[in-house]
Amino acid sequence: MRAMVLDAAHRPLRLEERAVPAPTEGQVLVRVSACGVCRTDLHVVDGELSEPKLPIVPGHEVVGRVAALGQGVARFSEGERVGVPWLGWTCGTCRFCTAGKENLCETARFTGYTLDGGYADYLLADQRYCFPFGGNLSDAEAAPLLCAGLIGYRSLRMAGEAERVGLYGFGAAAHIVAQVARHQGRRVFAFVRPGDEPAKAFALELGAVWAGDSGEAPPEELDAAILYAPVGALVPAALRAVAPGGTVVCAGIHMSDIPGFPYEILWRERKVVSVANLTRQDGEEFLRLAPKVPIETTVEVLPLEQANEALARLREGRLQGAAVLTTEG
Repeated sequence: MRAMVLDAAHRPLRLEERAVPAPTEGQVLVRVSACGVCRTDLHVVDGELSEPKLPIVPGHEVVGRVAALGQGVARFSEGERVGVPWLGWTCGTCRFCTAGKENLCETARFTGYTLDGGYADYLLADQRYCFPFGGNLSDAEAAPLLCAGLIGYRSLRMAGEAERVGLYGFGAAAHIVAQVARHQGRRVFAFVRPGDEPAKAFALELGAVWAGDSGEAPPEELDAAILYAPVGALVPAALRAVAPGGTVVCAGIHMSDIPGFPYEILWRERKVVSVANLTRQDGEEFLRLAPKVPIETTVEVLPLEQANEALARLREGRLQGAAVLTTEG
């Protein structure tokens, strides 16, 4: 099998030939067909998430088919289409796991960070953290749902009943969340990099009622704001944009430092919260909802060997929607 590998000595990723692994108890072997390129992958490759298992195969927006079953696997059958997300393993016994908050497990392992991921022809996955994947989307179109969609959905849930929702950074996650928000009867306000007119147009095409630069004030107060851009300076900007009682949701796993800000923009019960990983309940709910919206993804498809190019496009803001690596053709 082929794998794009990050190790201590090589950046960017290098192509490596490996033996196909065999699943152990509770695992499935997945023949990867598509893997989305997520900003978290970029944080891993760029060293902003500092404790990866090295060498590591990145990638955690994985769609493929079950190629083999380990002992005791009963949830899946060979040939079934599955999705593999970021959260790849938890202990199952700690106070968080037993309370349905496995996203907070202290010993959790993560696909593409501490477990080899989907920038490869095959990967091993814990059957507990794979999702059956139906629907009419192609494998490449479905791949961004496994993180951009799942984390986006969790961040929207954490925004509560907000009717006026601001999305800061209109990339892979926001272009999915905008569709969910509209389906739920919310109004979307999009904030993009200054001067990025194509991103503004893209947001308006997806139903945003307004699109502007990230430093602009929206035309009316927001009930909630969700930050997908990993820019700490946007937290005070978002606090100024939300109404009293409003919520600012920080959806990324990494963010630059948040600068100091006056208490008055937090006062009157505004809140700042973060999103950590996902729960299986999030995944099950979102993947049931996606076909009902129905969610359509905008993807740029590249072959596996061009993983470094896909990461470069993401790093430089040269993507509309999401990049997806494919292992076929």
